Amino acid sequence: MFRARFTPLAAALTVAAVALVGCGESTDSADSKAGSGPLAQITVKGDAGAEPTVTVAPKPLKLTGETKRVVTDGKGEALSKTDLASVHIQVLNGTDGKVVTSTWQGKQTLGVDLSSQEMLPILVNQIPGSKPGGRLLLGAPASDVWGPEGNPNMNLKAADPVLFVVDVINGGPSLKEAEGTAVAPKAGLPTVKWNPGKAATITMPKTAAPAKLVTQPLIAGKGAKVESGQTVRVSYTGALWRDGKVFDSNADGFTTAIGVGQVVPGWDKSIVGQPVGSRLLLVVPPADGYGEKGQGEIKGTDTMVFVVDILAAV
Repeated sequence: MFRARFTPLAAALTVAAVALVGCGESTDSADSKAGSGPLAQITVKGDAGAEPTVTVAPKPLKLTGETKRVVTDGKGEALSKTDLASVHIQVLNGTDGKVVTSTWQGKQTLGVDLSSQEMLPILVNQIPGSKPGGRLLLGAPASDVWGPEGNPNMNLKAADPVLFVVDVINGGPSLKEAEGTAVAPKAGLPTVKWNPGKAATITMPKTAAPAKLVTQPLIAGKGAKVESGQTVRVSYTGALWRDGKVFDSNADGFTTAIGVGQVVPGWDKSIVGQPVGSRLLLVVPPADGYGEKGQGEIKGTDTMVFVVDILAAV
C-alpha cells in the first residue's frame, strides 16, 4: 500500500521523550469546573498553546476507562467527528506523572483526522466538540489506547494510566472532492477522467516522461494556500508512466504533514502553495520520488503520475 510509504506525522506518537518547556505560572482556569472524577485533582498549568506543566495527584493515578476534562474552553465553531484538527499533545504516565512524549519537542503540530480509524481512538472519541484555543485533559489505561500490549516504545505497560494534554490549535471541515475553477492542462501531459469515490483513470501519452517535476492544476481551488508544516487531507490516485498501472489510490482521504519530508519530495514541492480545493496532476520523476532504489513495484527508473485533490489543510 502506498500509504505505508507516506509516513504520517501522527504515527503512534513515537517521538522521543522530551523535557518540559517553561511556560509560566498562569492559573488553571478550569480548576473550578473540574468537578469530580479521576482527573479532578490533576493540576495543569500554563497558557493553552504553550507546553503545560502537569502535576498528577494522587499518585499512582487510577483509571478504568476513557475520561475527559475540559481545562480551557476554546472559541468559535466546535469540531465535528469528520473534521481535520491541528493539535499539540503532551503524553504522561499517570503512575509517576512523568512526561513520556510531546509534540512540542519539534515545534510541529499534529494533524488528527477525526474521521479516521487509523488515529488513536481516545483522540477521535474525545476531541470532537472542542473548539480552537481549547485545552483538554484526557486519560485512559494504556491498554484502552494501544491495545493489550500497551505501548512498549513508550515504556507504557497495559495497566499504566496514560494522560494526554491536548491543545486544539485549529481545525475545520474537509471537502469531499476538489472545488473551484477548471484549468485546461498543457498539451502532452497524461489525461485524467475523474471517478467520484473511486480511483481516477489516468491515460499516459505515448511519449517519453518529462525529466523534471510537473505540477499541473486541473481545478484551481478557492481556499487558503497550503503552508509548509501544515497537515493536509487529500485523496489521490497514483499510476506509473511506463504502463499506466495504478499502484495505489485513496478516494476516502489520506492525512499527512506536508513540506516537512513526510512524503515523497514531489508531493512536498507541488502541494505547498496550492489553494485548498485544488485538483493537481503531478508528474514525479525518480529524483522527486523514490530515487534510484525505487520502492516495491516502483522501479528506480519509474516516473510516477498522481491526481491529488486537496481537501483540507490545518
